[in-house]
Amino acid sequence: MRVLITGGAGFIGSHLAEKLAARGDQIVVVDDFNAFYSPDVKRENWKQVQAAARKHQAPAPSLHKLDICNAKQLEAKLDGGSFDQIVHLAARAGVRQSIHQPELYVRVNVMGTLNLLEWAHKHGVKKFIFASSSSVYGLNEKIPFSENDLIGKTISPYASTKLAAEQLCSNYSHLHGIECICLRFFTVYGPRQRPDLAIHKFARQIMRGEPVHQYGDGTTRRDYTYIDDTIDGVLAAMKYSKPFDIFNLGESETVELRYLIAQLEQILGRKAQVEILPQQAGDVPVTYADIAKARALLGYSPQTKIQDGLRKFADWFLARKKWDEH
Repeated sequence: MRVLITGGAGFIGSHLAEKLAARGDQIVVVDDFNAFYSPDVKRENWKQVQAAARKHQAPAPSLHKLDICNAKQLEAKLDGGSFDQIVHLAARAGVRQSIHQPELYVRVNVMGTLNLLEWAHKHGVKKFIFASSSSVYGLNEKIPFSENDLIGKTISPYASTKLAAEQLCSNYSHLHGIECICLRFFTVYGPRQRPDLAIHKFARQIMRGEPVHQYGDGTTRRDYTYIDDTIDGVLAAMKYSKPFDIFNLGESETVELRYLIAQLEQILGRKAQVEILPQQAGDVPVTYADIAKARALLGYSPQTKIQDGLRKFADWFLARKKWDEH
């Protein structure tokens, strides 16, 4: 199978590309290597993808550095290549940053998705997997969050862009016959996690002896999902056939922020200097996935509990000794 992965040098994308390369698929990756965090992190990820392809004697993966917002660049660099599927992971991520740069988030997450859907339509791509987010649920009062819940109150531009992109996927499925599957990810973590995300950032602050910034009283809860479980869900979605559908991919368990910090302290063997700060705008009090639909239709069954996942992350983090990354 020939697969185009946008954002394929990032955290989730590189894990997916590595897995697909290991099974012999032809991988083409698009990534713009922007400065949201150090591009060196993505270059390191890409080396892992290349190594997996060599190890399994798979076709050499190819990489195109380009901006998905530039439709002409997409056309020129991809040169009308034929793909069985597109897995669209590229995005401007982060709730808090989206509040300060809403136009950038709309441009990349909405217009970039539109460009890719239009490219898929023009070149006859029949399957489109879109990486959405649990953020779309906003201040949903029904817990756990179900794909059938009415979404009426997103509270960040980031969440709004993801919801808008889901609707574009629905449009292109209905109008042009592209199978579009939207996957709502719930706080993915593990080796190669982006350095700006909580677990990676906390680990770095603990090891540096810097204050760990805890926003609020520590009772906010997140449905942390280990990277291997998320990738299993993506692979299952790639085999699933329906004109349009939406799935939650979470662990279906919640972890309090203060418990998360305590677990990191224990695993890393160092005490955190916790600095309590006001709750941030755009943050929701809880994310919690109802995964009954994904279990039933995708065979999705997350296996990694938070304690085991944090240990695997810590093993990777400590082995690299790169606590200066941002």
